[in-house]
Amino acid sequence: MIFIGVNNITTPDAKRKFIELVRLYCSIAKEYSAKKEIIMVDQTDSISKGVVSELVSMGVIDSEKDLSLLEQVLTKSLYNNLINWVHHFLNNKKSFGTILDKLNNSKRKKLQEIEAHSNKPKIVDFFAGAGGLSLGFVHSGYTIALANDIEDVCVSTYKYNHPEVPSNRIIQGDIRKIVHNIKDYGLDNISLVVGGPPCQGFSSANQQRIIDDPRNELYKYFIKAVFVIAPKFVVMENVKGMLKVAGQVVEDFQNLKIEKDNTTYTYSVAYKLLVSSDFSVAQQRERLVYIAIRNDISDTFGISPSNIFEQLEQVSKDKKCYLLSDALAYIKELDAPRVKNMNEVDDEKTGKKVDANIFNGHDNEYLHLINEGRDIPLIYNHKARYVNDINYQIYDRLNQGDDATDSKIADIMPYAHRNHCFKDKYYKLIANKPSRTITAHLRMDCHSHIHPFQTRAITPREAARCQSFPDDFVYLGPYLKTYMQIGNAVPVLMAKEIATVIKQYL
Repeated sequence: MIFIGVNNITTPDAKRKFIELVRLYCSIAKEYSAKKEIIMVDQTDSISKGVVSELVSMGVIDSEKDLSLLEQVLTKSLYNNLINWVHHFLNNKKSFGTILDKLNNSKRKKLQEIEAHSNKPKIVDFFAGAGGLSLGFVHSGYTIALANDIEDVCVSTYKYNHPEVPSNRIIQGDIRKIVHNIKDYGLDNISLVVGGPPCQGFSSANQQRIIDDPRNELYKYFIKAVFVIAPKFVVMENVKGMLKVAGQVVEDFQNLKIEKDNTTYTYSVAYKLLVSSDFSVAQQRERLVYIAIRNDISDTFGISPSNIFEQLEQVSKDKKCYLLSDALAYIKELDAPRVKNMNEVDDEKTGKKVDANIFNGHDNEYLHLINEGRDIPLIYNHKARYVNDINYQIYDRLNQGDDATDSKIADIMPYAHRNHCFKDKYYKLIANKPSRTITAHLRMDCHSHIHPFQTRAITPREAARCQSFPDDFVYLGPYLKTYMQIGNAVPVLMAKEIATVIKQYL
């Protein structure tokens, strides 16, 4: 469930998450009402049985007796705000439609019950992050049997955006502990295990097997998870640098011999460097993808992992290449905040966490594609980042394609003496090409992704569009961590194409 209930708040972190969700509810209700011109009437003086019932349905409280505790946790102002918006929603249910359903435990439970009885192929996603791989597979008609990540904020984001997955199937924790208890989750008949285990030990070229470097332990546990679950397919993605150990990864998969139901299962595996722009993602992003197939599936269908990659290559030939300008279209122009500590503050000029989509009903081919043709009334996480005076001048002077070595900024460039290693410290994006790679480093600074037309860096929402996430995919947590979640994700459209090709063999 998305809300844990005010009675169950036992830690400062749980309280923070609870308050963030309440604020999100109020912001969505407020912005949607303004957009649809639904007039609100103040109702804080009377709390009807309907309001109490809705708060219970949402999972905010267990009963009316919890209202005093709720007010204490939220403080008077936010408490009154919540009561007002819940009352307003109840008075205008038809107008609101389903836009608040992800923040209602009862609505989520009904969705989960339907999903539990579906015949969709099941996937398990390790190192799931915000859920780019998972979302691509869901859009292709799969269901999530289990998802895991160690990052608290990623799990919160994943949970919000996947209301069809029960909370006890979205696990925050270390894969090393989960693998030992994985049989407790009843993972039967799993079609795929997917994930991107972090691998860092690529520099130890003197070792006989680099992949055995202790820094790559998490990868080893991913392989152990495959051994325990015995899925029909495995899709593992990673950085281009993993090419150095590709042969060793192949060995590890080929060495798997799994005894299950009186049958011995083995895997064949292949790998290829895929480029996201080949799959209609408005970004030039290289990811190394491994595909492994269980021997019975290979024998039944007469296919190999190489055949899957050949089909993906054929699919990509028919795909249109989209540009950064396609991703940046039909979204509100913003000013960069010039005062510190404004990243978390909503503002009409610098952006909001939740805002009305002023271009609602207008899009281009790319936005139509990533939003699956849906008309999305609100825009999320479109908030410009603070920029100081020197960086503002740098942003302003650079032309598209210029970097830190450009003569126009030589007199104010703070890292001029290190241009040999910081050439890309500053870079203004080129509108008529796919975006350069969106990386998790954006959480540190966004100088490498300066907007091609506006004097600011790209926003989290614009970065998410370059990753082909739909406009109603909400990133929870602190502002800077939204960049981390987006940068670490697998582009949704690329994941969807991989899922679609594999699905024909399920």
